[in-house]
Amino acid sequence: MEGQNIVNRNIEVLFMPIRVGAIELPNRVVMAPLTRNRAGAGNTPTDLNAQYYAQRATAGLIIAEATQICPEGQGYIATPGIYSSEQIAGWKRVTAAVHAKGGRIVLQLWHVGRISHTSLQPDGKAPVAPSAIRAHAKVFTAEGFVDVSTPRALALSEIPDLVKTYRQAAVNAREAGFDGVEIHAANGYLLDQFLRDQTNQRNDAYGGSIENRIRLLSEVCEAVAGAINADRVGVRLSPLTSFGDIADSNPQILFNRVVARLSELRIAYVHVIEGETGGDRNPQPFDYVAMRGSFSGAWIVNNGYDRTMAIDAVASGRATAIGFGSLFIANPDLPRRLRENAALNSPDPATFYGGSAQGYTDYPALE
Repeated sequence: MEGQNIVNRNIEVLFMPIRVGAIELPNRVVMAPLTRNRAGAGNTPTDLNAQYYAQRATAGLIIAEATQICPEGQGYIATPGIYSSEQIAGWKRVTAAVHAKGGRIVLQLWHVGRISHTSLQPDGKAPVAPSAIRAHAKVFTAEGFVDVSTPRALALSEIPDLVKTYRQAAVNAREAGFDGVEIHAANGYLLDQFLRDQTNQRNDAYGGSIENRIRLLSEVCEAVAGAINADRVGVRLSPLTSFGDIADSNPQILFNRVVARLSELRIAYVHVIEGETGGDRNPQPFDYVAMRGSFSGAWIVNNGYDRTMAIDAVASGRATAIGFGSLFIANPDLPRRLRENAALNSPDPATFYGGSAQGYTDYPALE
């Protein structure tokens, strides 16, 4: 009982305001990016999406769902983009709704790389990747879940335009009213594929050594920061995820160096998935404290955190803020529920991907 009383007394650490780069957060409860496959025609956000995010505007920060930077970046049906004027207009409705409720929201910039299917690619072409190695993974298409297609390796001459595409996506996000962007370099998608020696077997300036493998992420971050300022840029990393059979021979050394480089670029925050995404938090030994050691910005942690774990992580200084995923799906007023130690709604996995309002905007808030 005394332990619980201590936890209840310490809850205020989650509700201390903090400045993350250029963004003032009223609390440390962050809504993690959540793919929900509910974009409208043309992969454009709708009024339903605006309602969903506005319901969750009491988060210290909303990181909007992964959003493809170009048509080639898509890996799942009905995921939004940020490359057309219609998509920018759709996202403006979302950001306006969130800001009207006093919220803060950034957009996660996404390119799936090899985690895609030809049916989702322009003209049915092969997806792109650092190397032409097919993943053992499935993606969600109009026909349901299907095996991913074999990718082709990006040509060296294509990489500068890819970097420019990330830059333009960040500019578009700011035009759409977002407070900043999060560059998705986690979960086995394109930038993560370049980082890992199992998926990156290039023999040019973007493959081989760790310095070469982090080059693309570094160039993307530099370009995005140059367009919208580093203090409005975050990066998401997942050192131990194995989704899409991604792996590296020495993730500790790799990600220590990645974070050191991000600190040199003075980006606002790093968002780390600890362990397997949505699974085992400790699939193998890894020192997250050492990973953080050289980073001077905010440190957001994610994966399976509950109220007690979140309080401990912030109170101990291991994290600046905590990302919550499925709990935010089912609890639009999650910050209040955590503060009051109120009962939590349970999420319904059957409605996670695709559909309409059911399992999306119909979860009740506290009276």
